[in-house]
Amino acid sequence: MPDSTADFMAHRSAGPETGNGAEAGTETGTDILLATINARYIHAAVGLRYLLANLGEMRPKARILEFEIKQRPLEIASELLALQPKIIGLGVYIWNTALTAEVVAIIKRVSPGTVVILGGPEVSHELDGQPLCEWADHIITGEADLKFAEVCRGILNGDRAWPKVIVAELPSMEQVQLPYELYTSEDLAHRVLYVEASRGCPFTCEFCLSSLDVPVRAFDLDRFLSALENLLSRGARVFKFVDRTFNLNINTSRAILQFFLERWQDGMFVHFEMVPDRMPEALLELLGRFPKGAVQLEVGIQTFDEATAKNISRRQNYTKLESNLRHLRAHTGVHVHADLIVGLPGESLESFGKGFDRLVAMAPQEIQVGILKRLRGTPIVRHDREWEMVYSPHPPYEILQSKQLSFETLQRLRRFARFWDLFSNSGRFTETLPLLWNTSGSPFESFLAFSDWLGARLGRNHSIALVSLAEQLYHYLSEVIGLAHVADTLRADWFRGGIKRERLPFLEDAALESPKAGAGNQRVAKRQQRHLGG
Repeated sequence: MPDSTADFMAHRSAGPETGNGAEAGTETGTDILLATINARYIHAAVGLRYLLANLGEMRPKARILEFEIKQRPLEIASELLALQPKIIGLGVYIWNTALTAEVVAIIKRVSPGTVVILGGPEVSHELDGQPLCEWADHIITGEADLKFAEVCRGILNGDRAWPKVIVAELPSMEQVQLPYELYTSEDLAHRVLYVEASRGCPFTCEFCLSSLDVPVRAFDLDRFLSALENLLSRGARVFKFVDRTFNLNINTSRAILQFFLERWQDGMFVHFEMVPDRMPEALLELLGRFPKGAVQLEVGIQTFDEATAKNISRRQNYTKLESNLRHLRAHTGVHVHADLIVGLPGESLESFGKGFDRLVAMAPQEIQVGILKRLRGTPIVRHDREWEMVYSPHPPYEILQSKQLSFETLQRLRRFARFWDLFSNSGRFTETLPLLWNTSGSPFESFLAFSDWLGARLGRNHSIALVSLAEQLYHYLSEVIGLAHVADTLRADWFRGGIKRERLPFLEDAALESPKAGAGNQRVAKRQQRHLGG
């Protein structure tokens, strides 16, 4: 998920097509190249498309190139320079900062006259000492939709007197051109389409860059819905809203939900990030009218410990939060993705475990256990001395130890988070996994013990085949804990949903044939499909 759609963001481009059939740029002599390096192909680059859409008269000689993290820096630099650009704008994010630094170093050594402009969260704060910033000609901090065009216009007209660091003023939402026509047919067919109805966040959570994005500003609703209508008419079916608080304005969120509900078609999938304690009855009723698994809500809870929440300036009503999540699970088909963070200042192993157990009891389909990151510019650093917070100096700047959590304990919790994702969030073992804690009563303590055992047994937490995961879970439940009838439950999980899979040879009656493969046509929401039975 992007940190801010107004910052630079991109992925590899498939070619010269744009949404309206016209290309911005030529094969050689392109004035402006917009590019970045993302982790996966599936994420389309809405931030770069904003920059391109707002270039005005320069747009015909600009284009986007999108790369993946697995590509070599020399390969990326070569492809960028092959178009002989005058200006290269690069988006810098936590996942690509090291690779981008190598790319920029190559470009400036080989073609020192090419102007390199950086933008994005990684270069919007704490610039001193970053080698990447030393190589660049200019750095634009903040929302660069309009400022990037202003700088490029000046440079192309011979004005090179711009400072190294250029602070972008907050753009007027009325002036910002929407970029959605620049999604290509390939984007519509194969990638997640990022959209936003608003920017900013009213909350002040100290670990999050969004706490710096004030005030909340909305695009004109009619203009935004018209752009969505155009995307739908072109065949778009998967939308990911990046609004940090989609349900902050209830009337707007209801209007957008109603828009999708009235135009719903098979294969559509919509993702929203919502404030979990702000869901009035009218909003819940609308959500209940969508098909099962068609809407995903990401709800950031982060901690259930009230003292820890106070430490990070996070405000939430836990009673309302719990009521809303239970209602969503009991009365809607919404897929609930809930977030918790390990390592927050003041959070102990015990308090995190209690919060985890409380969340498991609410039965969200996914619980994302994240490790605290010390993002550049966030005020979380004010706790470093009191809570003895120690972070990695390298991306993604994760917490290494704290006053409450030793290095060894945090390593256990990293392993816990990884195995929870493989076993629980995958949706593969929805009936078998709860057998771990049916007798102990604590999902956290039970799964932590299982992850410790599994880590010692396998010596790794990656590159593990699904059938191997099933086998390890079976052995732990049947042999270490001593439960009976595990095989029947595991087999039911394995073949649930009519998805054809290989047999489980470690079970006594492994000769049982798997059911015939069933249909499933949602292109992006495969993870959600696995949860439809739960």
